[in-house]
Amino acid sequence: MKELLLGLRLLSGSGRGNRARFSLMVLGGAIGVCCLAMVLAIPGILAAQDDRRAGREPDCVADDRGLCTSGDRAALELTRRDPYGSRPLTRVFLARGTTPVEPPPGLRDFPAPGDVHVSPRLHEVLRQEPGLSQLLPGKERARIEAPGLARPDELYAYIGVEREELEGTGAPVTHFGAERAWSPTVESSALDIVRFTLAAVVLLPLGVFLAVCARLSAAARARRLAALRLLGLSTKGVKRVNATESVVAAFLGAVLGLGVYGLVDVVLSWTGLPGFTWYPGDGSLSGTTALVCLAGCPTLAWIVGQAGVRRVARNPLEVRRSAVAKQPRAWGLVPLVPGLGIVAGYCLAGATGHPPRDTGLSSILMPLAVVLVGTGLVLTLPFLSQVLARRIARSTQSVSLGLAMRRNELEPGGALRVATGLVLLVFVASLVQGVLIELDQVTKNTAHVQSYDIALRHVTSGEERAFGKVPGVRGHAVTASSWTDMAAEDPPSIGVVVATCGQLRAMVQGLDHCVDGRPAQLVNPQESVWAASKPGAEFPFHLADDQGEKREMTVRVPQQELRFHDDGANSPFSSGDVLLPPSFLPPGFQLEGATLTLVSSSDPETVRSVLDGFGGVAPTVAVQPYGFNVDALEQVAIVKTLLAVGMVLGLIIGVAAYLVAAADRAVERRPQVTALALLGARPRTLRSVQVAQVVLPLAVGLVLAVVLGKMAESSYLVTGGGAIFWDGNGVPLLVASAVGAVGLAALGSLPIVGRQVDPELIRRD
Repeated sequence: MKELLLGLRLLSGSGRGNRARFSLMVLGGAIGVCCLAMVLAIPGILAAQDDRRAGREPDCVADDRGLCTSGDRAALELTRRDPYGSRPLTRVFLARGTTPVEPPPGLRDFPAPGDVHVSPRLHEVLRQEPGLSQLLPGKERARIEAPGLARPDELYAYIGVEREELEGTGAPVTHFGAERAWSPTVESSALDIVRFTLAAVVLLPLGVFLAVCARLSAAARARRLAALRLLGLSTKGVKRVNATESVVAAFLGAVLGLGVYGLVDVVLSWTGLPGFTWYPGDGSLSGTTALVCLAGCPTLAWIVGQAGVRRVARNPLEVRRSAVAKQPRAWGLVPLVPGLGIVAGYCLAGATGHPPRDTGLSSILMPLAVVLVGTGLVLTLPFLSQVLARRIARSTQSVSLGLAMRRNELEPGGALRVATGLVLLVFVASLVQGVLIELDQVTKNTAHVQSYDIALRHVTSGEERAFGKVPGVRGHAVTASSWTDMAAEDPPSIGVVVATCGQLRAMVQGLDHCVDGRPAQLVNPQESVWAASKPGAEFPFHLADDQGEKREMTVRVPQQELRFHDDGANSPFSSGDVLLPPSFLPPGFQLEGATLTLVSSSDPETVRSVLDGFGGVAPTVAVQPYGFNVDALEQVAIVKTLLAVGMVLGLIIGVAAYLVAAADRAVERRPQVTALALLGARPRTLRSVQVAQVVLPLAVGLVLAVVLGKMAESSYLVTGGGAIFWDGNGVPLLVASAVGAVGLAALGSLPIVGRQVDPELIRRD
């Protein structure tokens, strides 16, 4: 207890400089804990949104046969999700039944036919774009409240309709609420990417930053503790005194950081982030998370403090006399070698064309490799700095460079303590770039056209014609597959395209001479023809009319080929399909299972306009844009936003670590600078010495960070299963970031040399 009180006395009575350093430790801990709380709050925000999604899921009480017990008396619902730009617009059509149903969360009443309940954000969008109201038949009656929305900016609507409109398409519903959401905010695989990246971008630099804050004024504190040890204080007492200062500063910083996070959470929940918003209560930290922050930061400070006080407890006289510190060893290679081995192995597998297929193992090895490489990079830098400084000092003829290298040789960790945050920042920036490349492969749209599929089962002939006349639609055709015997092991099948030559020209590029009224086999030279689509082969097709009469028609694959030159990934038709003129179908009959395929430009504005037009024709009809998954686009946008948040936090941590360490090093180096000035060194020489001390080892660290970061990025892309393994577009950005970090470090080392010489700083020496 006496040691704890002594430590508190030293905090308050050891001078203005020590109190300033203590305040700096508290401020640094607050920044670190605030960043840590932001990272830990992300899973809670996503879980809260998924809980509200699950609470509004329509469900039905089922019997032993899996049928709804309410039968025809149950209410009906039909959910449609349409893309509005890169965001989903969710429309839930509800029809009342004879059995009362509680309204979904966020609504006070079950919507009656003709009533529309919209989210606040959708209400604003409708005021800006009145044409969107085609998708919402009825009159707006109320707004959906927060319990019924996953996010404040969600586009959501409940539409009341007559029961007849949902007969055959709607699903029975007896209540709202399920155990989990059918479509979570972020899928587990994407969430794993977020966790992996944030751990590398934020948590790894954060550990270094908190360690730097805990070791502020380490030299001055070591001399003070050594004096107490020489006065008779026990080894445990010295450790307790040191732990008191570090733990108290870390705990106060943790409390302050949690308070700052609470303010940041409220402000950001009001303003939102691009593509991602949340309610203020979603970001509230749980008791476990708050405990991790309040206990984790002091625990780390205690561990770092105990590691730094060992020399004081072992040989206090050596510390008081400023003896030469023990030189670093190559222990940093212990984590670096296995981490680099994993990364190099994945890079070799990608270069030889054998990317790993076991994603489960890669999901464990890849994060482990990043942590090992990052940790090894930090631990190896002092040893490499000493080796480089020794060789340069032996060969250089420059006084400034020689003094700088001799100082780095004696104290290799001093300059790198300042630069570690910047080195890690460049390392993780390359890794984040790899994640963004992988996401870009998912969302990048390279098609020149956008096709849409609409099942004709619930579409009238008038609606079919209206779909083809929607502004922006280039052309349309009816497609279907031949009837197959499902009992057969591998039944052959072909597809037919019912269209005129004019319709076909509007939908594909490079079409050869087409003759109306003549069947032909469509052949795309960039695709292989279906094995079953051989000239002369016959395939059955089932037909039906509006009255339910059915017929069977046989289609023979013609000898005539009709070539077109679309890219296989972009074409709405496959090589081997049979072009069938509309006149071949009996009047009034339609192919069973037929699909209306429409084509428009792939421009995002055109796609959105066409989808709005489809909603105006038939609001409840399901439209499937080919290759356009709006839920995936929304999740990718959220993931990119979270990664951007992680990069901003990593930048804040890296710069803060540099500023804190640079300020501390400036204070610690003042006696040495004063001694050189009294010996006759000019200010210009001293400034050159300080710049060289920081710039040369930092340059070595940044070169390693760029090389190892690119290797980690490539190995991540290899394990991601994408088409891109090696990317050189980001190298100039990384090099520019490294050069900027060197410039920042050089400027930060200049204030160490002041204009006035104070001999009092070396009086005791």
